[in-house]
Amino acid sequence: MNHKSITDEELLYAAKEARKGAYSPYSNISVGAALLTGDGKIYTGANIENASFTPTVCAERVAFFKAISEGEKNFDAIAIYGGKNGESATTIFTPCGVCRQVMSEFCDENFRIIVSDGTSIKCYPLSELFPHGFDKNSLGVII
Repeated sequence: MNHKSITDEELLYAAKEARKGAYSPYSNISVGAALLTGDGKIYTGANIENASFTPTVCAERVAFFKAISEGEKNFDAIAIYGGKNGESATTIFTPCGVCRQVMSEFCDENFRIIVSDGTSIKCYPLSELFPHGFDKNSLGVII
């Protein structure tokens, strides 16, 4: 499927489906993410918690790390959908700071972050959610 034909709604649906794989017995919050690559592939992820909290991983990073570990490095958008376990979304879940940092490593400032509260859909460029981010340019590294 050509990624130009994948709508924000379809990407959000993939995130909603990915949410079913969440493991979140401590926060009781499950989040799914669907990451769209430049060539139209979708990689999904769900949050995975741990009793000691530090090893907990967000849905967004699961999706990114799956894609990156399979050689993907070109990304267009990510959809994020979350809420209390077993319930529909009622609030928007934007990526945490760590996830925004990961996105800045692999995405340009126009990378689209699509979120929904179950009723409305909003789309933000990475530059709006993570202005003045620390990236490889901050280190003077050329990759």
